[in-house]
Amino acid sequence: MEQRPKKLLEQVRDAIRLKHYSSQTEKTYVHWIKRYILFHNKQHPKDTGSKEIEAFLTDLAINRKVAASTQNQALHAILFLYKEVLRQELDLTGL
Repeated sequence: MEQRPKKLLEQVRDAIRLKHYSSQTEKTYVHWIKRYILFHNKQHPKDTGSKEIEAFLTDLAINRKVAASTQNQALHAILFLYKEVLRQELDLTGL
């Protein structure tokens, strides 16, 4: 019997646990990754990139008025997704 491929957030949780991050970090990263996906109308992150990351972070700062440390936390969650789960390099010169 074939196993279904794991959903993206399951893959994120697996990658976090493999690196022995805390359960709070897992919860926080999954939260920010979900918000990032929802911000882009549920578009899969493999189809987005640095422009979309910048748009999300700008929205957090300008419209949501989050603190710089919160914005940084969101950025690190998204970077973890691209580097550790999607294995996708990003051009982050604009960030």
